[in-house]
Parts: sequence; structure tokens; C-alpha cells
Amino acid sequence: MGLYLHHPSSLRHDTGPHPENGGRITAIEAALEEAGWPSLRRADPPPAERSWLTRVHGAGHVDAIEQLCAAGGGAIDLDTVVVRESWEAALRAAGAAAEGARALLAGEQDFVFCGLRPPGHHAESNRAMGFCLFNNAAVGAAHAIAACDAARVLILDWDVHHGNGTAEIFDRRADVLYASIHQSPLYPGTGAASETGSGAGAGMTLNMPVPPGAGADEFVGLLEHVVAPVVRRWRPDLLVVSAGYDAHAADPLGSCLLSDHDYGSMAAVVRELGQEVGAPVMVCLEGGYDRRALAGSVVETVHALAGGPPAVSVDPTPLVAATADRVGALDAWRGAL
Repeated sequence: MGLYLHHPSSLRHDTGPHPENGGRITAIEAALEEAGWPSLRRADPPPAERSWLTRVHGAGHVDAIEQLCAAGGGAIDLDTVVVRESWEAALRAAGAAAEGARALLAGEQDFVFCGLRPPGHHAESNRAMGFCLFNNAAVGAAHAIAACDAARVLILDWDVHHGNGTAEIFDRRADVLYASIHQSPLYPGTGAASETGSGAGAGMTLNMPVPPGAGADEFVGLLEHVVAPVVRRWRPDLLVVSAGYDAHAADPLGSCLLSDHDYGSMAAVVRELGQEVGAPVMVCLEGGYDRRALAGSVVETVHALAGGPPAVSVDPTPLVAATADRVGALDAWRGAL
């Protein structure tokens, strides 16, 4: 069984005529309802406590978001807007990631899907951007380590956009491994293969950019031939997926070619990898802006995490093979895995 965390505040975070809107959640939950809520128990998450947020965000950033919402809201940038109700929505989305990590590491759930908004992976330690206010996956990973006895956490980001916020937050940390498969060139312009972390976190950021037109051969291949070998050696205690569904062929904001089924294939790889290393899986919703594609892909993800068919191996493409060689060389240089 898995746990689906959701809250009505996600629908009250009103972004107006914007691709990141409450209709995304409505579409996901309608599709899960039609599928019979497969292997899912539903619950409301707690709001994030301030101390959970300030593990990964500056206190001034938290204050600024709270004050802007309390004043009635407004635009933070061209892509990011809040209303009064956005404060609770942001707290619940971040709180879901923390609660999901707790429940998994306490052995209470087999997997967790956090079906809330706003998304999080563009939110930096002191900056809201790209539809994101607080970095939900980062809050969950930090909570797992600080409060749930995890020593290591993997954040796997398969959103079509690079999670610049997650990379920035954990840039200098050795206890969180950030692995991102994303289209390049594309917003926000970060995520080059040469960006590998710094200080104590040198080598702990694995950026795997793919070109427009990339599909299952690249995404599934990178998971199987690059991410999986690293995870088997590093053996994290928790696998967190920053699950954007905007690499879907139908999505208007990306140019990749994944299908609903391909997201199920990626989730199957993650499920089997977690079982192999003894690390439970938590999914945090990120992007995905074609509602039908988003909903169908989430259903495929849930089916896979609940014990769907075995993952299907793919042969490495030249891009995948070159990335594996690069990461292998980085591994040898660091000597940390």
C-alpha cells in the first residue's frame, strides 16, 4: 500500500490563467478515482513547521513569502504569483514531503505520492521562482536526515526543467545526492554536466542534460545505466523523486517525447532500485502542464510503485554511454562512492 498526500489548499493557490494551476490536481485526482485509487490510502499532511523550512531556506525568505501572502499576494516574478491562500498551500506542500519522509522511514508506508502544489524544485534557499515558493523535495530530504535518522538521501529529478533550487540548496552537502535528467537548452538555463557540486558536496550533483526530442531510450537508459549503479554503491536510506511530467510528448513547455507508459517504466526502475538497496520511495509532484498527459502519467507511476510489471532493460544510447563514462570518472576522482 502507498500513501497519497493531498490538501484542498492546493486548489486555493490561485495562479489565474497560468499553466501551473489547480486544474492539474483536479485532473490527477479524477484519473486516480477512475482507476480506483490503486493501492493508495489518502491523507492530509501537516503544515510545515518553520524549523522544517529553515533547514533549507533562509529565515528572510520564509518571512517574505508569509508577508506577501498576508498582504493579499502579488507577483514575485513573471512566472510566480501568490494570493493570500498560497501561504497555507505552500506550507502543506512542504509539510507533505516532511511527513512522507517520516512515514516511510518509520516503516508505516511502502511508498508515498505527494500530490500537492505549488511545486518546489526551482525554489532556491533565498529565492522563489519558476512557479515554486518552497523547495518541497529539499524540505523532505533535510527532514529525513535531521529528524528521521537517515544518513543519506537521493533526490532524483526527472522534470524536463533542471531543478536549480535543489542543486543550489545541496551544492555543498555530502549527505544528499542530487541526480537530474532534464532537457537542455531550456529554462532555467542551469544544469550543465560540469556542475557537480562544491566543497564537501563536490561530485554529489549529477546533471544529465538531454537534447530536445529525447525519449524513453535516454530517460530510462540514464536511470538504468547511470543512476542505478551509483545508488547501488552509495546506498541511500530514502529515494525522493522530483516528479515533473513535462517531458511528456504532449506537454506544451518541453520538447521531449515521453509517454504515459514511459513514466511507469521509470517508476518501475526506481521501485526495483529502492527494493534492492532497502530505501523507500517518495514522489513529490513538480511540473506537467498537459492535464491528460499529467493525469495518465501519474496513474502509471502509482501502478508501477504499487508493484507493476518488472522494469524493462534498454540498451544504452551513445548519450547514455558517454554520461555513464563521465559519471564513472567523477566517481573515481572523488573516491566517495
